[in-house]
Amino acid sequence: MLQWIRSILFIIQATIAMPVVGVVFAPWAMFSKTGAYSACKSYAAWCMWSASWLIGLRCEVRGQVPDGEVVIAAKHQSFLDIMMIFHALPRAKFIMKREILWTPVIGQYTKRMQMIAVDRGKRGKAISKMMEDVNAGRIEPGQIVIYPQGTRVAPGASVPYKIGTAVLYDQLKQPCIPVATNAGYFWPRRGIYRRPGLAVVEFLAPIAPGLPKDVFMKELETTVETASDALLQEAGWKSDA
Repeated sequence: MLQWIRSILFIIQATIAMPVVGVVFAPWAMFSKTGAYSACKSYAAWCMWSASWLIGLRCEVRGQVPDGEVVIAAKHQSFLDIMMIFHALPRAKFIMKREILWTPVIGQYTKRMQMIAVDRGKRGKAISKMMEDVNAGRIEPGQIVIYPQGTRVAPGASVPYKIGTAVLYDQLKQPCIPVATNAGYFWPRRGIYRRPGLAVVEFLAPIAPGLPKDVFMKELETTVETASDALLQEAGWKSDA
């Protein structure tokens, strides 16, 4: 019961903190992308810090965090892994669903940072548009983050990897950094209960550019799923199967 109360208090304060941070940083963010990034990184840092003492959920980033131009192909289980990845990377550029643009506070900041919004079911067209923006120099260099499964996936659930990641990898000719996580065990995609423990985001060994798409997709899925399952086991998760 105490952890439920702590979880509710955490959600309330995190919800309040979002517009507060958004308003405080707004003057800087209006004139500078750095201001927008600083606002979002500050909010992520606040959530992770407050989670550590309020609900007993600590966050840890493992592996070598890239600082150059790479494709980040990440396991997505929770809003928490978004914040952890964003906070760790110098200049993350997320490929996200277009609906987020209309979310209060978050939407305005994602527009300012030029995140790449895609229509559901039109991912191929969105990637083409993104490539046009990159080639025209309208998007500043950074780390492009894509979720190969296209959505949050609960621990133990099986969702196929989408070909859009391979298209992006093939066209950009950049290394791909797989990223594993166990965040969904502690911070589920639905519900208010937050479990105490150690949430991990792990940057894995890069996949060099130039692989055939089918080979790349198989290596990516095997790498991410194996590492994510290991992190879940480390956290104490047990499959229902």
